[in-house]
Amino acid sequence: MPAKSKAQQRAAGAALAAKRGEVKKSSLKGASREMEKSMTEGELEDLAETKHKNLPEHKTDKG
Repeated sequence: MPAKSKAQQRAAGAALAAKRGEVKKSSLKGASREMEKSMTEGELEDLAETKHKNLPEHKTDKG
């Protein structure tokens, strides 16, 4: 599942780094902290590897 925004992609990357032990889990905030707890490493990889091209900075809810 590709990321829907650049912010989501970055949060997934931070959560993935924490899950792998590359950064401390206590350094995570907000969405990345929740992602680290609730998603598998494979799911985080799918989101984190999304290319930035043509992604909005933040996803907006329309409708």
